[in-house]
Amino acid sequence: MSKTLEWWNDVVDHKPFLIAGPCGAESAEQVLEVAEKLADSGRVHLYRAGLWKPRTRPGSFEGEGKKGGQWMLDARAKTGLKLITEVARFEHVEYCLENNFDALWVGARTVVNPFSVQEIADAVRGVDIPIFVKNPMHADVKLWIGAIERFQKAGINYLGAIHRGFSSWDRSKYRYPPMWEVAMEFRSEMPEIPLICDPSHMGGKRSFIQSLAQKSLDLNYDGLMIESHPNPRSAKSDAAQQVTPERLLEILSELKIRNENFSNPEMLSRLEEYRSVVDEIDAEIVKRIAQRMKMVEEIGQDKKEYGVAIYQEKRWSEIQETRTQLANELGLDVEIVREIWNVIHKFSLDKQTKIFNRKEEEA
Repeated sequence: MSKTLEWWNDVVDHKPFLIAGPCGAESAEQVLEVAEKLADSGRVHLYRAGLWKPRTRPGSFEGEGKKGGQWMLDARAKTGLKLITEVARFEHVEYCLENNFDALWVGARTVVNPFSVQEIADAVRGVDIPIFVKNPMHADVKLWIGAIERFQKAGINYLGAIHRGFSSWDRSKYRYPPMWEVAMEFRSEMPEIPLICDPSHMGGKRSFIQSLAQKSLDLNYDGLMIESHPNPRSAKSDAAQQVTPERLLEILSELKIRNENFSNPEMLSRLEEYRSVVDEIDAEIVKRIAQRMKMVEEIGQDKKEYGVAIYQEKRWSEIQETRTQLANELGLDVEIVREIWNVIHKFSLDKQTKIFNRKEEEA
């Protein structure tokens, strides 16, 4: 590892590794004020600010570009903070490399397009600079992994992933629902990649930042990316999800860091007992699912024989009502039970559809 990148050890060795700063660079005064307050805390590892803002609709604040970049460079000269910004095009990368930015991130809107990711990967090929890759807008873990792989093939050795939540048609209290299971799937596929949580975008409201940040640390994430503005309510972009530097430091002081490893003999013994019981329960669940799918197959055969439609609205409504009622009686989270049965129902429909199609082909 080059001396210029010795700080990369902090990404995995210092939890939580912190990326913080305003959503967008709006003025020289704003950029410097936040930088000075965060630098004084000694808690920030990378200072962020958006220079080019890929907005959902035109007409909103789209960043100050190179002018904002100069404000960041001036802030680095005065505070010593290392700089990171979002890049989406070749010329963005070119500017950042020419001005020795310390790291770059690729945003969710860019990650959905492999052509754009490849353009950025080609632009940084052979350069010793860390790249953080946000999850794509939709919950496609293969697309996320593919973006990381494009940078690996370009020779980038220092890579991180940022989980900022996903767009969803479901109603949610969050701006971008976390879908933690998607991030856990990503981590299982790429365990060597540091994982950073972006609770600012995930929640969409400053009131959610602390709880989402804590949840990510409980799941053993390596760090956080949090937006901070001297006067959040007057911010030109994402005003609702930014916090003052003072509040950011309060949030950090409230977070609890969990131990990944433990050696207490009593705890180890109890944990083994618990896990043994869980393993037995899981085995029984799998057996019951297999039995259920066998019955689904039998029902599918009869539906085909008697000309009955696969999807039965009345029956599905009955299942939803009775299973959620039972969940309530047992003190279970109804949403979890509903989600599980949605998956089971989907695969049941798929299995019966295959039965219908297979018989038609044989005929």
